Amino acid sequence: MGLLGTRTQEAYYHQSQSRWSVNPNGTVAAFTLTDTYFPTLTDLIKSDIRVFVNGIEIDTVNYTFSQPTLTFTGRLGNETVLAASTFAPINGATLTVKERAPSENYGNYQYISIDDIINNFVISYVGVDKIINKVKRTDIAFHAQRALAEMSYDTLRSNKSQEIEVPPSLTMILPHDYVNYIKLSWLDNGGVERLLLPARKTSNPKALLQDSNFDYLFDDTTSALLEAKDSDTWESFQNSSATNTTADEANNGADIDKTFFLGQRFGINPEYASSNGLFYIDNARGNIHFSSNINGKTVTLKYLSDTLGTDEEMQIHKFAEEAMYKWIAHAILATKTNVPEYIIARFKKERFAEIRKAKLRLSNLKLEELTQIMRGKSKQLKH
Repeated sequence: MGLLGTRTQEAYYHQSQSRWSVNPNGTVAAFTLTDTYFPTLTDLIKSDIRVFVNGIEIDTVNYTFSQPTLTFTGRLGNETVLAASTFAPINGATLTVKERAPSENYGNYQYISIDDIINNFVISYVGVDKIINKVKRTDIAFHAQRALAEMSYDTLRSNKSQEIEVPPSLTMILPHDYVNYIKLSWLDNGGVERLLLPARKTSNPKALLQDSNFDYLFDDTTSALLEAKDSDTWESFQNSSATNTTADEANNGADIDKTFFLGQRFGINPEYASSNGLFYIDNARGNIHFSSNINGKTVTLKYLSDTLGTDEEMQIHKFAEEAMYKWIAHAILATKTNVPEYIIARFKKERFAEIRKAKLRLSNLKLEELTQIMRGKSKQLKH
């Protein structure tokens, strides 16, 4: 039922009698864990468990855990499996609680969970005689997730990677949390990553179906235009040889960029001077397409993530913790009524300063490593 080394307890929400005495009306939002399934129940804390409804992991901001009771308190981001009025799992759903394996917590010491960020924010910023007198926890959770996503792009360490063997279809599915790619490469026999370059002169456009008179074909039911699965452009690119440069491309003056005409630039274009292979990303269909010479090779995709995924992904580096608090505080104050503009401006300035400080902290520059790299820049080049 769970990962190796974990313990699991399930409640079937459609049963009138279950281990947790769940009723079938879809109104129960509190569940009691038992020491039968969790022998270490007395030592468990919220970060030690993972909660799933119908196999979908529930965001930690949507429930609380006080031994031995698990209580659902919201549904932000989990609207498909949690009821609107009671926040309970929807009628007929299966609720699963898993205890984390010890190995799942390795490497997390440098991070703080988004749930702890929210709790700390409530303690420090919300209440009588504090900067925010009253705010809903769901509002804090919303702004916390927005801050996490925005800071992931250029402040936090949100780089991820995937490695697959390219199938004969020469395509790779984009990850669910993909925002932009950092690098694509294939693995040679020595374990070296060979850089793939983007193919800027091809794509996979929508291929509209036509009859013998070249008129568009429409669906009889919906009157929508009929489309082929793949375009002729993609099929030609897929079946082309692995050669990336040709004599015509290298020497034909018609292919030389006109901006270099007066300079009489000859030779191949450095953009295409690579035998490693090409790729292009079809964002509309969620695929990466590779040139034919990548078939069967192991490809690594390094990409930028918005980090809004599972509980393990929604974590903030401790170097950026204060930036998160300032971001949330500014967002809440800027959306409330009757807040003086100088207060909003003050927190906007503090947010900017804390984000800048977090970027410097996370830049991870080491003097010895930088010195070693710069030694290579002192070499004299022969001409």
